[in-house]
Amino acid sequence: MSNNDIIVSLDIGTSKVRAIIGEVVGGTINIIGVGSAESEGIRKGAIVDIDQTVSSIRSAVDHAERMVGVQISEVYVGISGNHIALQSSHGVVAVSNEDREIGEEDIDRVIQAARVIALPPEREIIGVVPKQYLVDGQEGINDPRGMIGVRLEVEATIITGAKTGIHNLLRVVEKSELKVAGLILMSLASGQLALSKDEKAVGTVLVDVGAGAATIAVFEQGNLVATSTIQIGGEYISNDISIGLRTQLEIAEKIKLKYGCASVEDSAPDQVFKVVRMGSNVEKEFSQVDLANIIEPRVEEIFQMIRAEVHRLGYSDLAGGYVLTGGTVCIPGILAVAQNELATSVRIAVPDFIGVRDPSYTSGVGIIQFVSKYMKNRNSGFSKKNVLKTSSNKKSSESNKPGLLERVKSFFSEFI
Repeated sequence: MSNNDIIVSLDIGTSKVRAIIGEVVGGTINIIGVGSAESEGIRKGAIVDIDQTVSSIRSAVDHAERMVGVQISEVYVGISGNHIALQSSHGVVAVSNEDREIGEEDIDRVIQAARVIALPPEREIIGVVPKQYLVDGQEGINDPRGMIGVRLEVEATIITGAKTGIHNLLRVVEKSELKVAGLILMSLASGQLALSKDEKAVGTVLVDVGAGAATIAVFEQGNLVATSTIQIGGEYISNDISIGLRTQLEIAEKIKLKYGCASVEDSAPDQVFKVVRMGSNVEKEFSQVDLANIIEPRVEEIFQMIRAEVHRLGYSDLAGGYVLTGGTVCIPGILAVAQNELATSVRIAVPDFIGVRDPSYTSGVGIIQFVSKYMKNRNSGFSKKNVLKTSSNKKSSESNKPGLLERVKSFFSEFI
């Protein structure tokens, strides 16, 4: 990458679509634009209406463009969901150079060798994440470039997803007149930002609790080793408030954001608010304690389900504990409930960048940090002049289609 590059991330969530513009100056990331829009056409993290989702993406991107005064042409898109699966693979090649020095070509070939796996017809490879390289049997090598050897091997994790989910995601971005520079697994991006090197090494569970789903990612020995999605999130809390206070869901969501507290013990009895009851014009007064009595049981259930899922994955007692992120963990008092239910160390991860100091931005900012770190040697043309477009050189979505899937599928093979 050059010294001054623009990276744009697109996080398509159940409640919000977020477009974040990051500028990389001399290796340092500055967030220069943030766009957010209400998410329409998404249910529990899956696209259910193409046109509504396109409209939400355009709104978020337009918002970000107005902040910076530019137009965006190319984005890195986050992908997640219960259709994502991890699979171990192994690749072996002979070093091609006469002097036996391992180069970029050898690394590309061994990554391609690791991609040769049997897959059902409805699944597709999203990316290949190298765990370690072996040179003539020597293990634990992170970057074999420049080393001397005859036989190069790689132990890798293959990330696969359902073709339907992948193609629909690409479709909505293309219909929004944007070019997909790459698909990034949300769990990897969030882990890049939220977890320290030591936390990844000793073993840590990263949980992104969004509106429609909670995504669990387990890191151990520096690598992503397991991922899972449970279909429960902040929307369920809003539904409970709507039923408990007998008010509209839209009003319940606003009450949750303004007065919500996940712990009855931490809630304030003197903080009161009035709610218009459904089916009448009569207002009834409630306290934050009343609200906490509705929220706390649901939050407890969410963390009980998370703990059970981590146990099912076989990682119930990791030294690094749990790291929480996502919009739902912004509710006051949620950390105390999580610590009680998960019975281990728990902390909340927040991006340390001006304008995005909120757990709901972890994935979007993580994508930018991930790309800036692992794509720095790749000349993919996402410098400022290419990512930012003018009306005169704006390409149609149709012209971007040829070769797009191949670019996306080979994206991860280049991060080493």
